[in-house]
Amino acid sequence: MLKVGDKLPQFEGTNQNGETISSSNLIGKKLVVFFYPQANTPTCTVEACNLSDNYSKLEKAGYQLLGVSGDSVKKQKNFHSKFAFPYDLIADENRDIIEKFGVWQEKKTFGKTYMGIVRTTFIFDEKGECTRVIEKVTSKTAAEQILEG
Repeated sequence: MLKVGDKLPQFEGTNQNGETISSSNLIGKKLVVFFYPQANTPTCTVEACNLSDNYSKLEKAGYQLLGVSGDSVKKQKNFHSKFAFPYDLIADENRDIIEKFGVWQEKKTFGKTYMGIVRTTFIFDEKGECTRVIEKVTSKTAAEQILEG
């Protein structure tokens, strides 16, 4: 998994509108990249809506946001439209970005072990250097966790 001091990985991903988002265009502002397991699931919805509800505070603090999951563009579009998120969601079906950030890991739920996305938030400075990694994301207070850093 990426750690503090690491550089923003080079990547290109497709957002909910089918547009290409390139990491090279994200340098220059503070950046929050949050990874969530699946669009339109209860905990992921709470997290994404909390970030949306607090978007003006995050923006005022100088942050731009980018959500990433392994969902399809269509699923991201539906999720994005349903809640009118003010930030982009990347559909990383081939897990290229997910693996570059190191969030595809073994997980355990109800005694079952499987591979999946570990809910994690990465914060980068204007130069693209990782300044914080939030591994224990609390969905209901995701924005506060970012702002308290």
